[in-house]
Amino acid sequence: MSRLATTLLGIPLKTPVLAASGTFAYGTEFKSLVDLSSIGGFVVKGLSREPMNGNPPPRMFETHAGMINSIGLQNMGVAAFIRERLPELREIGVPVFANAFGYAVEDYVEVVRQLEDAEGLAAYELNVSCPNTKHGGIYFSSDPSLLAEVVAAVRVVARRPILVKLSPNVARIEPLARAAVDAGADGLSLINTFVALAIDPHTRRPRLGAGFGGLSGPAIKPIALRMVYEAAQCVNVPVVGLGGIATGLDAAEFFIAGASAVEVGTANFWDPQATARIAAELDQFLEQENISNVRELVGSLKLH
Repeated sequence: MSRLATTLLGIPLKTPVLAASGTFAYGTEFKSLVDLSSIGGFVVKGLSREPMNGNPPPRMFETHAGMINSIGLQNMGVAAFIRERLPELREIGVPVFANAFGYAVEDYVEVVRQLEDAEGLAAYELNVSCPNTKHGGIYFSSDPSLLAEVVAAVRVVARRPILVKLSPNVARIEPLARAAVDAGADGLSLINTFVALAIDPHTRRPRLGAGFGGLSGPAIKPIALRMVYEAAQCVNVPVVGLGGIATGLDAAEFFIAGASAVEVGTANFWDPQATARIAAELDQFLEQENISNVRELVGSLKLH
């Protein structure tokens, strides 16, 4: 698939289609379901300083054209990940991105500091859709100054490239995109999920144990495309697009909007081979359109 070969943050990719964090576990769980060496790469589920049990069940609810999840960032913690999962991931031969999160700037810094001493990772993706408990619960993703603070602090300890995963739960994406890049981000990924609520009308209670959750899936794709376009227009770093990608044509739309790569998320839940399938479908589209490389699509949207 030479038409799909590209680079992201200086990292060679066989295909620009990656598996998104939180939908592909730690990667190794999928090895019996998909040839991991055939995909562009994947982002492991979010890693925190200490293990986290996540939210009470039920944690997922299917919606029209999507799903709401409230997993609560359950994970084994960064130390256990390095010790138990990273050795096997090094053998796969595709780029592995570590997703890091926290509830204070020091949390992000400590997770990345520990990962810096480990081999086998290509880059970091910072999940900034978390409340800063030291600043009254203000979300890093909604305040440009808080966002800049966490990115700048991680930049000091990180030698590997940094992607910052932006939230759509903001009035305008451009100030956040610029704040992240000005503070040292090498690229952006967007969008994360929309805060949502599902209600059982019989019990008059939320469908999820934690109440609110994050909406993802095909229902959010048009908004994701708009925000990817807006972000790509205002920064000069690579943008990774995600949000409702289920087919190769979906992926093509994100490249046209300005993305340099894409991540597949919710589709992995109903089709564990979605990342590889979407890449193959994208390749077919490029062939049909007589496009020699996917990079020719990037930012080719004609609005007028």
